[in-house]
Amino acid sequence: MLVRWLLAAIHLLAYGFALASILRRTWALRRATVPAALRSLFRADTRWGLSALVLVITGLMRVFGTYEKGADYYLHEPLFHVKMTLLVVILVLEVPSMLALMRWRAAVRKGAAPDLRKARSYAHLSVIQTVLLVLMVFAAAGMARGIGLSAGAV
Repeated sequence: MLVRWLLAAIHLLAYGFALASILRRTWALRRATVPAALRSLFRADTRWGLSALVLVITGLMRVFGTYEKGADYYLHEPLFHVKMTLLVVILVLEVPSMLALMRWRAAVRKGAAPDLRKARSYAHLSVIQTVLLVLMVFAAAGMARGIGLSAGAV
């Protein structure tokens, strides 16, 4: 029981950290016009990545581990499917930004100036990801309250 509670708490806290991190990354991307502005961007991006990793790991533990209701419950829950679809879209939207930030980090390590022309478009993708992350929280809250239960799950 204690492990379930702690796992749920860590999962929920990771949502908060993820939201704060992606908002910070969006802000930093909007200001990334010169290489000197990249330090805060890289920190925010690292925090976003770590919080997303915690979300995925704790989520997998809750679904497929023995800590929660189990995979059978979640896989038949419509809001779980909504939540997972939102996660997949967030991850797909992350690919261009992730690749760009990897290139920028490599350029900075080599002492070269990275090409920051697309930073604003990556900021726009981050805004979309932020909205999707908030929608994931609504789906999770709905699941916790029994909204959207499949017919045979009750």
